[in-house]
Formats: sequence, C-alpha cells, structure tokens
Amino acid sequence: MAVTPQTNQAFLREVDEELRRDEALKFARRNGPLLIGALVAGLIAFGAYLLWQNWQAQQAGADGAKFGKTVEQLSRGDVKGAEKPLSELAASSHEGYRVGARFLQADVALQKNDLKAAARIFGEVASDSGVSPAFRNLALIRQTSAEFDTLKPETVIARLKPLAVKDGPWLGSAGELVAAAYLQINQPQQAANLFAMIAEDDKLPETLRTRAAQMAGTLGVDAIKDSGDKKPQ
Repeated sequence: MAVTPQTNQAFLREVDEELRRDEALKFARRNGPLLIGALVAGLIAFGAYLLWQNWQAQQAGADGAKFGKTVEQLSRGDVKGAEKPLSELAASSHEGYRVGARFLQADVALQKNDLKAAARIFGEVASDSGVSPAFRNLALIRQTSAEFDTLKPETVIARLKPLAVKDGPWLGSAGELVAAAYLQINQPQQAANLFAMIAEDDKLPETLRTRAAQMAGTLGVDAIKDSGDKKPQ
C-alpha cells in the first residue's frame, strides 16, 4: 500500500522562503553596525551575501526537487527507494524540507504499524527547540496519537489541553484526543464540552464537526444545531 504524504509541498516551499528571508534579516542586523563606517567593506560583505544567498537558493532548489521526487516514490509504494533521500533530507539545513522528511519517515513507520518508531520520530521533532512552533505542535499531536493507547489519560491531557482551545488552529485534532482522555478518567462533562466546542467551530472539516456533535449528543450536550449543518436552498 502506498504511503500518502501528509505534508503540503506548497506550504513547505512558503516556509522555506520565509526562512531565507529571516536569515537575511538576521544577517543584516548582525553585520549592520560594522558596515556603516566602511563602504568598501560593506560592498564586499554585500557581494559575499549575494553569493551566499544564491548558494542557499540553489540548495533549497535541490532539496525541493529531491523532496518532490521522494514524495512521488512514496505515492508509488517505493518505500525502500525513498529511505536514502529521506535520510538526506532529514539532515537538510532548510527547516521545511528537514521537518517534512521527518514527518514522512514517521508516516512510513505508521504504514508499517510501527507505532513506537513513529512516536519516537514525532517526539524528536516536537522537542527540537530549533523547529518552528507550528511544526512542533503538529508533531506533538501526532506523537500523542501514535502512542495514545500506551499513555496515561492524564499525560494526554497535560500535553494537549493547551492546544485544545476555542478557535485555536489545533482544536480539532488535539481536542478529540483530550476529550477521549477525559472519557477514560470518567469526566464525561469535560469531554462533552470539548466535543461541543469542536462541533461549533465552522472552520473545521464538516466530517469532524459532525462526529464531535454526535459524541457530544451521546454525552448529553446538544451540539447538532451548532455543527454547521445547513438546509438546501
């Protein structure tokens, strides 16, 4: 069975471009004071920067091409052929491709039903302080999902409750896991409130909202009217 990549390539390219812009700003802030009084030195530094930027762009392009090819390999089910390029991309200096490769490695482990390996990879991303918070949060959610059955419910709640907030970007995925953990420790009202919150968020997928509304209903909270269902016009 082919592995379906769960990383949006366009989003990764955007992240990579933003990263290069941030690197340029850091370069300017670090070297600006030294360049003010030395025009010649400034020109040299600027020229060197242009060469460096060009090299960075070439490297990003190479990583992008490799990432795209690897995604195609995985979509064809060529997991073995994708192992080496994924390992290389996982060491990339570009955050988007590096993290994307790690996510794909974890997806491969999940496809093999190796939940322990998948959780380990997601956990490494989640604990990497050099990775953007958005990637770290997503990795934490997927790590928790992979090892949910082996965790104490209190651990799940402690990890993900800060992400399961009203109108938050992670409400759907984190909220379902936290709600399930609440049910395990016999706190149905807490679970119902979370399911209802998910059902009422019209930015979430309809299937998720419908499922959450049904769960809330079984727990005594009527969230059907707020789940986004509309009558045909």
